[in-house]
Amino acid sequence: MTDNPRRQLRPTDVKRLNRTWRRSTEGRLALILESVTGPFNVGSIFRTAAAFGVERIWMAGNATPPTNPKAQKTALGTDRLVAWEEPVPVLEAVRAAKEDGFTVVAVELTGDAVPLSEAKLNGDVCLVVGSEDHGCSPALLEAADGVCYIPQVGRVGSFNVGVAAAIAMAEARRQEWAGKTLPDHESD
Repeated sequence: MTDNPRRQLRPTDVKRLNRTWRRSTEGRLALILESVTGPFNVGSIFRTAAAFGVERIWMAGNATPPTNPKAQKTALGTDRLVAWEEPVPVLEAVRAAKEDGFTVVAVELTGDAVPLSEAKLNGDVCLVVGSEDHGCSPALLEAADGVCYIPQVGRVGSFNVGVAAAIAMAEARRQEWAGKTLPDHESD
């Protein structure tokens, strides 16, 4: 440990820390973006997905692809680190995720949705977020294996889709890492 444990880690230390977390991560994580059209949201989601080790992103409906210049600006090149599929009808994306062994969980406010912290997000899970204006479609909600929502106590009705996706990805990883011996981040 260094004399000042609160100093920012050097790039080599960050790489070592991230490699250790990767080794502690076994569950596969994927996303379906249903008709997410805002390129800055798409770029933000790709950047967060790369940070959380998302394996694949299925674009669905009229989702904006990460090749959009505005999405590229926000993604900062991280879109090349996550495999992604060209936009397809949403039920085709759900079917592909299930055939690949993922449990499909939509992040949406429905009558049967459970709070995000109570959703079973361990194992191989594919999270779904819907369009900025209308959320997930009824067809998608019917095809999903489960639905969860992000509890809110403020006076706004919803999160930005990029933020909601980030919160859901973080919770999926948190659930996997809960109870494990966590990596030590001391530097040499």
